[in-house]
Amino acid sequence: MERKQFLKSLGAGAAFAITFPCLGSCSKDNGENGNIVEEPTNVDFTIDLNSAEAANLATNGGFIRINLVVVVRNLEGELIAASQVCSHQGYDEVRFASQNGGIFYCDVHGSQFAQDGSNLNPGNGRATKPLKVYQTELNGDILRVFE
Repeated sequence: MERKQFLKSLGAGAAFAITFPCLGSCSKDNGENGNIVEEPTNVDFTIDLNSAEAANLATNGGFIRINLVVVVRNLEGELIAASQVCSHQGYDEVRFASQNGGIFYCDVHGSQFAQDGSNLNPGNGRATKPLKVYQTELNGDILRVFE
């Protein structure tokens, strides 16, 4: 039997059985690179900058991820906050990097954003929309992050 005849004899059922596992593992949420989640809404929370969870914010370039928000003390010492959810495909893997003066980036596909949320690498198959940036307000040692 020739190859073409053999493949024809398998039929659609066998083809489905062979390709179905691949389709499941090729989905965009296979759990290896974070989770796909919705961008947070109604953001309004506070952080005590003296708390253990905020320890990374004591240093310029340090960041924490809380409530799907990345809170950063940028390289100039300003406290800023942006969505932890990338605008590209919704993975919750946005972090802060001290490169190029300080940027937000997504570990999954390499999308990069300025501190104001604007996209730094449009047109390359990555994020086309800006990253959501939240307001911050410092009152003593209490930082408020809100929309």
